[in-house]
Amino acid sequence: MTSRPLVAVALVLAGAASVLLYQRNMPGTPVANARPGGRGGFGAQPLLVATAQVTRADVAEELAIVGNLVGAVSVEVVPKINGRLRRLDLRLGDRVRRGQEVARVEDDELQQQVSQAAASFAVARATVRQREADLLLAKTNDERARTLFERSLLSQQERDDGAARFQAATAQLDLARAQFDQAGARLEELRINLANMVIVSPVDGFIGRRYVDPGAYVTQSTAVVSVVDISMVRLIANLVERDLRLVGDGTRARIDVDAYPGESFIGQVARISPVLDPATRTAEIEIEIPNPDFRLKPGMYARVSLDVGSKAQALVVPRESVVMRNSARGVFIADVGEGGAKARFTSLAVGFENDRYVEVTDGVLEGDIVVTTGAAGLQHGDPIVLQGGGPASGQRAGRGVPPGVGQEDGPSGQGSGGVLGEAPSGPRQPTGEPRSPRQSR
Repeated sequence: MTSRPLVAVALVLAGAASVLLYQRNMPGTPVANARPGGRGGFGAQPLLVATAQVTRADVAEELAIVGNLVGAVSVEVVPKINGRLRRLDLRLGDRVRRGQEVARVEDDELQQQVSQAAASFAVARATVRQREADLLLAKTNDERARTLFERSLLSQQERDDGAARFQAATAQLDLARAQFDQAGARLEELRINLANMVIVSPVDGFIGRRYVDPGAYVTQSTAVVSVVDISMVRLIANLVERDLRLVGDGTRARIDVDAYPGESFIGQVARISPVLDPATRTAEIEIEIPNPDFRLKPGMYARVSLDVGSKAQALVVPRESVVMRNSARGVFIADVGEGGAKARFTSLAVGFENDRYVEVTDGVLEGDIVVTTGAAGLQHGDPIVLQGGGPASGQRAGRGVPPGVGQEDGPSGQGSGGVLGEAPSGPRQPTGEPRSPRQSR
């Protein structure tokens, strides 16, 4: 009775081991589960990888930021006088010039007030002319009275009366002139109000939005339309504290938008905030992009690359070849020996970086063959198979490999079948442990 359960358990364990062995040897079993030295007890299965050659190229470091485009100027056009809207002929997207009529408010009542003020102004002007004539007559009489008084032909009272009439005429003329100025000021005020019935665009640009229609009652706080100037567009973004030292006024920027794939627009940093937001530890920067053909539109989502440094003919590796292992950045070099190819990790000291290249200041030499596609799944010493075929027996893919070895074209890691130099003569270097990290230059 006791032997039956033991036999059943043995059968179950044997079946599980068979299934596991079958899965380990099935085609397509992940190579990451099988490492050198029989990780898991079943031997290593090489991983197919693509490679590229360490070479020299011009490299520029770029700082990537994103944001939305806004117009150079965006204004809400509002009336200066309350009233009912009579005309609004412009539509969405229409182009306008500075000072061009956008809309008009009903002005019949104000027109009548202007007419009345103009009539009052004319009366005031006529009154001034009359008072000037009265003053001239009073002056003549005063001079005649003085002459007669000096000849003792006129009494003192009559002489005083003549002088008083002259002074009264002078005062009447001053009053008439003041009333004339007052009437003129009132007329000018009404004419300005009448001109304000015409709503004009304060800037050159395009109608971005239309808020009301003719017949609506508008006030000085009612926006009629919005006008946006897009002859130049701006991108406002936040820059983290550690990157502030890399960017300054005039830093060149390359802008990419989804509306024009494969095409870039050039701008520059125009302004940098002198203070940081204490909550986010970022500073606001403003990038200006000339837009003479109006292809860029406010609201577009833009990706910006800021050129913060460059170096000519630097030693570079493809960016996808650089991986992290044990807190160190490095690459896997393809070492090829009689037993096949293996991946050897070596740490790097890097300089400028962009989305294509990483400059290497220490860690590899020109001509080394590094793993690109597949590097993320490797460990030091893993067996590998080079894409397109392997090198001949007894040769290595470290520095110099015979033509025909399947490798990617250039450091970019695109394509296969790149032409490499002949393998140098001399002893083959054995596969070793990872190099220790080196200090950055």
